[in-house]
Amino acid sequence: MTMGTFLHGLRARGKKKKRGAGAGRPPGGEQRIAVIGLGRFGSSLATELMARKWDVVGLDESERRVQRHRDLLTHAAVADATDDEVLRQLGVHDFSSAVVAIGSDVEASILVTSNLLEAGVPNVWAKAISRQHGMILERLGAHHVVLPEHEMGERVAHLVTGRMLDFIEFDDDYALVKTVAPSVATGVPLGRTGVRNTYGVTVVGIKRSGQDFTYATAETVIQPGDVIVVTGRTQAVESFAELD
Repeated sequence: MTMGTFLHGLRARGKKKKRGAGAGRPPGGEQRIAVIGLGRFGSSLATELMARKWDVVGLDESERRVQRHRDLLTHAAVADATDDEVLRQLGVHDFSSAVVAIGSDVEASILVTSNLLEAGVPNVWAKAISRQHGMILERLGAHHVVLPEHEMGERVAHLVTGRMLDFIEFDDDYALVKTVAPSVATGVPLGRTGVRNTYGVTVVGIKRSGQDFTYATAETVIQPGDVIVVTGRTQAVESFAELD
């Protein structure tokens, strides 16, 4: 999962209702989020959210990390987020979303996630460092669990071993792939190529050299060298991307 995908999902989930807690954002549309853990992942996420005009509070036990972020975030504080009372004093329980970005301390990650869920934070995202860690977080009730290192490794493996230009796989064996259009999809309107029936994929976007990406329709005629975005079952899009 790329950072852009993660942020898109965070924004989308912020609009949904969770556990009767009301809308994902506070009244007035204010976009507030707590990022707990300011290591590489948490730091990158927090600064990107600030660039997207979110109100970000960053928490970490490391004074050095907090000092580095004081001028970058809405607020940064040295805090033991495993202490529920500390979170309450900082007002984290009133935020629309929280991300538990704690790294290798699995126990702390679980405690903080549990505290946030018990407090009814509408959208709790949690970083996992292993599939086992992720399973525990899911069982706790975390609304979304991400495994950045695993997912990035899996994505790069697809790019290194195939012809794909980009690859994103979703939880239900469904993938989105960017690739150079194979010859079976070029020269005639998409609706006449039979790509969907033959290969089980759908072409949803197209980019021609010197132009921006645009939506693909049944009337779209793809030319050799065009870059396309394709969706479908993971195995289907992988096989399609390997066609000449």
